[in-house]
Amino acid sequence: MGISFFMHLSFDKQLQDFLDYLKYQKRYSLHTLIAYENDLTSFAAFLLKEFSETNVSTAKAVFIRSWLATLKESKISSKSINRKISSLKSFYKHLLKKGIIAVSPMSSIISPKMPKRLPQFIDEKGTDKLFNKIVFSEGFAGITEKLVLEILYNTGIRRSELVNLKEQHIDKANSNIKVLGKGNKERIIPVSAGLIKDLMMYSAKKKICFKDNENNLLFVSVKGEGITVAQVYAIAKKYLQQVTTINKKSPHILRHTFATQLMNNGADINAVKELLGHNSLAATQVYTHNTIEKLKDVYKKAHPKA
Repeated sequence: MGISFFMHLSFDKQLQDFLDYLKYQKRYSLHTLIAYENDLTSFAAFLLKEFSETNVSTAKAVFIRSWLATLKESKISSKSINRKISSLKSFYKHLLKKGIIAVSPMSSIISPKMPKRLPQFIDEKGTDKLFNKIVFSEGFAGITEKLVLEILYNTGIRRSELVNLKEQHIDKANSNIKVLGKGNKERIIPVSAGLIKDLMMYSAKKKICFKDNENNLLFVSVKGEGITVAQVYAIAKKYLQQVTTINKKSPHILRHTFATQLMNNGADINAVKELLGHNSLAATQVYTHNTIEKLKDVYKKAHPKA
């Protein structure tokens, strides 16, 4: 029992060291850190229960395959399994760098194939209706709701990025917005003069309504407090259901719409990658599929031999 206890202490120390690395060096969000911790502690519990194995750092590849098979039998989605595989790969890669292990047991593990799903988006007719025909709530709440949707559509930023926008992130002179993305990486997104004007008007009205906006956040609720990600989601759902029949009506749909409409209108994929704040081009390439589908549709309708 003493050996088992100390081995668990060893894992706890390795896990905490790994999580600290993700938090302070990789600058991952709290949500991501919790996901990593849950994946790794779940695997450790499986090792102990099924194989009486307490040393996670020396786990064999066959143990990992057994865990993944158990997850699949439990009807866990391929997406979730791939995330758990990614968590283990990152963990053992960290142990390799620290010299704790010589070979990663993940080197022979193959991730299950994911079915390709095209990102859903709103067509231009839908976005025109959203901003020019929909009646928004009255007063400050309505102004906030419309401007939140305009920012999401015009910049493609994530809702977590939107709620952290501050007054000083708006560059009126150069018509752009500074966004703090994943890993605290900054990017500059150009916006129209019209949107800058709307932001300035909103800011002025906000100062009249709420004189004590000490945190300097750009968007606030009717109570004068910083708007939350849950509130942004509620706003998107409330108005998107009036303009589209797609299944998911979330703020991320406007991010997909932003990227898809840029690609459909001939934007360079590398430029779209930078605007979205993607780390790799692979994440952006999914939007080229929608462009190809549009071209196919045009071809079928226009070409006499189609």
